[in-house]
Amino acid sequence: MTVETVKPRVGEPPFAAGGTRLLGHGWKLLRDPLAFLTGLRDHGDVVRLRLGPKTVYAVTTPELTGAVALSPDWIIAGPLWESLESLLGKEGVATANGPLHRRQRRTIQPAFRLDAIPGYGPVMEEEVRALMARWRSGEVIDATAEAFRVACRISVRCLMHDTCNDERAERISGALATLFRGMYQRMVVPLGPLYRVPLPANREFNRALADLHLLVDEIVADRRASGQKPNDLLTALLEARDENGEPIGEQEIHDQVVAMLTAGDESVGSTVMSLLLVLTDHPDAADKIRAEVNSVAGDRPIAFEDVRKLTYTANVVVETMRLHPSVWILTRRAVTDTELGGYRIPAGADIVYSPYAIQRDARSFERHEEFDPERWLPERAKEVPKYAMKPFSVGNRKCPADHFSMAELTLLTAEAARTYSFEHASGSDTRPRIGITLRPRALKLRPTAR
Repeated sequence: MTVETVKPRVGEPPFAAGGTRLLGHGWKLLRDPLAFLTGLRDHGDVVRLRLGPKTVYAVTTPELTGAVALSPDWIIAGPLWESLESLLGKEGVATANGPLHRRQRRTIQPAFRLDAIPGYGPVMEEEVRALMARWRSGEVIDATAEAFRVACRISVRCLMHDTCNDERAERISGALATLFRGMYQRMVVPLGPLYRVPLPANREFNRALADLHLLVDEIVADRRASGQKPNDLLTALLEARDENGEPIGEQEIHDQVVAMLTAGDESVGSTVMSLLLVLTDHPDAADKIRAEVNSVAGDRPIAFEDVRKLTYTANVVVETMRLHPSVWILTRRAVTDTELGGYRIPAGADIVYSPYAIQRDARSFERHEEFDPERWLPERAKEVPKYAMKPFSVGNRKCPADHFSMAELTLLTAEAARTYSFEHASGSDTRPRIGITLRPRALKLRPTAR
């Protein structure tokens, strides 16, 4: 199955069942999107959906999603990115296409080179140990707040040094939580004018959006006023030049900082929550992590240099991302008439696909609903179909911070499993919270010192 830029040979794919007259399939995507998307493959490799008045194409196989990700016939666009536009803008690396995107990748890539990652090790170690020290054995923790706090602090300190203090970090996390919740609704039910009506939910959304943009402007202004030029990503943006040798514009700098904060806070924070859930629900895996850490580090503190030796711990991280992907839905747009899976896709058409559905598909994974870190042992991982598990994407949209994020998540998981065992406390709600990102709804945990 391939994506071809040739004259289409066949007709359109069938409509998925279950659409309503007014909302189309948007109602199902609001009520139970995970079940709906997971079941679409039973109806075809490509099916049509209606979101309000708009028709989009759902792609359900790993082969086709990989082909789309690698083909120049598809760009970052569609319902997801339209809903995110008020947050991410049009000039950041997350949303730009073509030459602008390639230049932006060149600007930020040096900060995430493999040989640059160890330079962030001391900050990651310090923040993870501080997180463990904040918790008290037997006292309930709000894992949502704790996960997003540590994710935000690591990303800000590593990529923008200390330009963002604790109060700003908490405001950023709170604003993003509100925005990502509201943006999913705007994606699946695109009723634009209604979202401008001054209802309480819309006012809350607009306040969060304004506060986040204000915070970003403050961060950039503070760095300029300080006159300091530490070797970080914010300095790289402020020193960057466009194709004509001129400084890049203020809007592009703003959008790039928002993209960094969004990925470092929302995506990583959601994954940290899922990792804490896994350590709670799978104490046997936590015990194996602890044994591995002790075999590598002994009685001394875990160091960043130990991460590459923590292979079982890394496999727990990967398996957690398979079952609980923070980025669970994506969209793209065709820039030319294309054939996809044997069906005609016209130029300008949008597609949607779900890493969550693909990563839980029984056609790709034995015991697909079970948590099994050992499926990522080398001899077993080769059995997984290509593109069935690509949590950081592929091609020119591959996350530039993949090694950074894996190191951060592995270190935190190792330290948490070594220091504490966990149980659910009153009020813990592990059901998935549906937004642009996916995470447990409300995780309340009681850590017990080991």
